[in-house]
Amino acid sequence: MRALEIFETTGQSITAFRTNTARQRDFRVLKLGLELPKELLHANIHKRVDQMMDLGLVDEVRNVLPYRDRNALQTVGYTEVFDFLDGKTTLPMAVDAIKTHTRQYAKRQLTWFRRDPELQWFDARTPDAVISHIRQQLSAQ
Repeated sequence: MRALEIFETTGQSITAFRTNTARQRDFRVLKLGLELPKELLHANIHKRVDQMMDLGLVDEVRNVLPYRDRNALQTVGYTEVFDFLDGKTTLPMAVDAIKTHTRQYAKRQLTWFRRDPELQWFDARTPDAVISHIRQQLSAQ
C-alpha cells in the first residue's frame, strides 16, 4: 500500500528513493528503548483504553463513519468500534477486543525493535538511568 501511495504522489517507484550508500550525517544517533514488565505494560494499556472510551472514542468513530474505508481508520480502536456500531458486537466486547489487539500490537512492536542490536534498553520506570546514559554518550564525543 505504501509503495502505491508513493508512486501516486511522486510518480516514482519506492525503489527510486532507496540508495545503497550511507550518507554522512552531522549528528550521532542514540537508539534507546523503554520497556516495562509485561503486567505493568498490560495494566497501562487497559487504563489507556478505558480513558479513550471515557473521552468519547465511540462518538469520534461515529463522526468518521463516512470515511471508514480509509487506511488511516483501519487501526486498533476504530475497527472494533466500527463493529460495535454495525451491531456485530457489544460495547464491552469491543472494549475487550481493543485491549487485546493493543497488547498484541505492543508485543509485535517489541519483537521488531528487539531485533536491532544497536538499541540500548532501559526500564521505563528509571528515567535517571536513561539521562545518565545520554550524558555519558554526549561526554564521549
